[in-house]
Amino acid sequence: MNKYIGLFLVLVLLASCLNRHNENDSQEIYSGTFTHGNFSDNINFEIVKDSAGWQVLFSSLEQNAIGIPARNVIKEGDSINFILHSDRYSYSFKNSLLPDDYSLTGTLKVDTLEVDYVLVKNNERVNQIERQEITFDSNGLQLGGTIWRPRQPNRRALVFITSSGSADRSGSRAEAMYFAQRGYTTFHYDKRGTGASEGSWQTANMEELCSDDINAIKYFSKKVEIPLGNIGIKGSSQGGAKVPYILNEIQELKLGISVSCPGSTLLESDLNFWKNRNAQALGNDLERASWLQKQVFEHIAGKISREDLEKSIEEKKLEPWFSAVWVPNLDEVNIDKKLLFSPLPHFEQVKQPVLIIQGTSDEIIPVNSHSLISLALEIAENKDFKVIMPEQANHAMYHTGKSDFPYWAKLHKDYLNSMESWIEGIQ
Repeated sequence: MNKYIGLFLVLVLLASCLNRHNENDSQEIYSGTFTHGNFSDNINFEIVKDSAGWQVLFSSLEQNAIGIPARNVIKEGDSINFILHSDRYSYSFKNSLLPDDYSLTGTLKVDTLEVDYVLVKNNERVNQIERQEITFDSNGLQLGGTIWRPRQPNRRALVFITSSGSADRSGSRAEAMYFAQRGYTTFHYDKRGTGASEGSWQTANMEELCSDDINAIKYFSKKVEIPLGNIGIKGSSQGGAKVPYILNEIQELKLGISVSCPGSTLLESDLNFWKNRNAQALGNDLERASWLQKQVFEHIAGKISREDLEKSIEEKKLEPWFSAVWVPNLDEVNIDKKLLFSPLPHFEQVKQPVLIIQGTSDEIIPVNSHSLISLALEIAENKDFKVIMPEQANHAMYHTGKSDFPYWAKLHKDYLNSMESWIEGIQ
């Protein structure tokens, strides 16, 4: 089931607050904890009245959901009832405002499950942070980003490094806001060729992408007038692999956090993911099939020629496992040497404090990645690094264990707290 379906569940809950709003009210913020069995999630929502009517915007940092609008709000008297459909489920809501005018009660029915809830008006206004949209120059390209400023800054900052593929800055928005709410000035930005940024990430090599990150950090430091020595960096997956490179290039940086980082080349990590996805179906044929799959990746990385790959394909095309091997249209392949990048040589030089986070349910990076990174940091004689392995956390740090409310995905409960606690412990 799509993890975002759960977001709309709460949106419907929130809309029930509209029942008792005065026509002169323009905005209210409500907060609460949705709980069922071993599942709970802190939620915030904003209710805005404009010329088109009422809008309900839902936010849950643990779902990386910020300002998602509600739909199909229908009220009758003092009650509001809603139905939401997904590709698998129908969600039915019945809601009524309590007499105190500051809380509401309701029931959500999904599948065979019914869950009661109570939400409370938040007069404190939970989002005590300011958002600033900016553009900056990097290697002749204009890149877009967001600075989050706390109203009570602690003079420390955190920059979120871009990751792989076409993902823009929205993937790190929840974490940027989370730390901004705790006093850190934070910055995240669109990788070249994504979001509001010019250029092409597909044709850029890893050094060029890291150069953009370095330019972003230096721009940010000057813009917010926080010295590099008070700034940490955090990256996930390919972003995590770039962290040690950047720390070595800007040695004044305070610390680095590397999440779901492969202890291998990116190519080997992609191959590991392919193996995990096909292990059950291929059984004893897995290693033979993975040999050919590796050659495909090596061709994309520019390591072997098209002629050599086509020869291997011709030799193996009648094997029973051949259909499991992913082979792109070779006429359309663009060589991507980023696949040959490994963070390990760069970790072997890092002196700043480093936090390594690897989920025990990560199917993408090699399972021994944390050990190999630790060995590299020992070679660097780094005395201030730590490894954290959240149980049943996947590559994206979402919890994969049994849930009493399996209709809603969220970040592992220890993920954000573990980063915050570690940073606070760095002198």
